[in-house]
Amino acid sequence: MSRVAVLLAEGFEEVEAVTPIDFLRRAGIDVVTSGVGDQTVRGSHGIPVLADAPADSLSEGELDGIVLPGGMPGAANLAVSPTVRRLVRSMLDSGKLVAAICAAPAKVLAPLGVLSGKRATCFPGDEVAFASDVVFAEDRVVRDGNLITSRGAGTAAEFAEEIIRYLAGDDAAREVHDRTVQKP
Repeated sequence: MSRVAVLLAEGFEEVEAVTPIDFLRRAGIDVVTSGVGDQTVRGSHGIPVLADAPADSLSEGELDGIVLPGGMPGAANLAVSPTVRRLVRSMLDSGKLVAAICAAPAKVLAPLGVLSGKRATCFPGDEVAFASDVVFAEDRVVRDGNLITSRGAGTAAEFAEEIIRYLAGDDAAREVHDRTVQKP
């Protein structure tokens, strides 16, 4: 069974965090919610979430992927965390999944240079943070190797389904899609 950490920093976008957590768990993927800075983390709309574990306790060797929700100032708070930067680099270098949505591709991944030469998307307008060698796409979800990026809260279900597809295959993604009554 795959194990994924969803990293939650103060000001995260709730839909972009909770939808992947829920959908991945429906698919049988082991999801650990991880607080960056504190174990109780408040979302951008004031909803507090009690994370399973602090981000500092995560070991890349025990994970198959990480998910970075957007939202502001959540994505900016992820970006300044040495733990998050270390995890992103380590996971990508190991060929493991890094999935980022909304502001997270621009605020977290772009400054690390990990989007270089990759195809990616982000919240509309935030692509100005992408280096010139990043192939920006307006697609709702973009997968380039072990990197998955997405646009925002309205694409959270599709984002979660692509993560499931990457980790557990088409059948698992289709099953969650159908059980959650998504558009065909």
